[in-house]
Amino acid sequence: MSDLDHEPDEPVDGQDGDDIPVPSNITQLFPEDGQALRIAEALLFAASEPLSEASLADRLPAGSDVASLLAQLRARYEKRGVNLVNVGGKWAFRTAPDLAFLLRREAVETRKLSRAAIETLAIIAYHQPVTRAEIELIRGVTVNKGTLDVLLETGWIRPRGRRRTPGRPLTFGTSEGFMQHFGLETLTDLPGLEELKSAGFLDLTAPANFAMPIPRDREDGDYEEDEDPLDAEDLTALESAQLRD
Repeated sequence: MSDLDHEPDEPVDGQDGDDIPVPSNITQLFPEDGQALRIAEALLFAASEPLSEASLADRLPAGSDVASLLAQLRARYEKRGVNLVNVGGKWAFRTAPDLAFLLRREAVETRKLSRAAIETLAIIAYHQPVTRAEIELIRGVTVNKGTLDVLLETGWIRPRGRRRTPGRPLTFGTSEGFMQHFGLETLTDLPGLEELKSAGFLDLTAPANFAMPIPRDREDGDYEEDEDPLDAEDLTALESAQLRD
């Protein structure tokens, strides 16, 4: 029998169900110390679960310094796309922390707006700039702060400025995200009274004096006479999600 002849591969029982076939005379196949490092590297890459040092020792050439091999591999992969890490006392290759975002799976979560949120959004779209108090006056009910928060989180409304009235309440308007989501080129593309009636969104028996405002497009810096832009303090509070009426 030649030096390379050997018995059929036998599975070596490892931990966590990682049974990787290893030749029975592996020490004859790879006598050089450098090969032990390669074998350890291959075993760690092929394993579906982290491997313990004892499990690695069972698969490596006899006399291999497992701790030293792991230290070498850890140093070798320290600045690469994958790192060798200790996971609960066992070893495995993992994506480098600074690259983890590239492999993160993102799923779009569909959220259905409540009736209150839809009504509030419609009032803001047609009456902007409008304050929370004005929204409540139009709806006839109190506007829950959570309703405005949901619309702000969707990116469909934005704080515009502050009304020049006692308390200087915030004014709200629609955002660029609102325009993009609903496919509007300008705010004047919003459906009018007759369009809403024909679509069944308004009662056909609405009062004779019922009217709907026609929103006009406003560019950044285009404020009403009684409206001031947000100041630096407002913008700082907005960035830290602490802006309040």
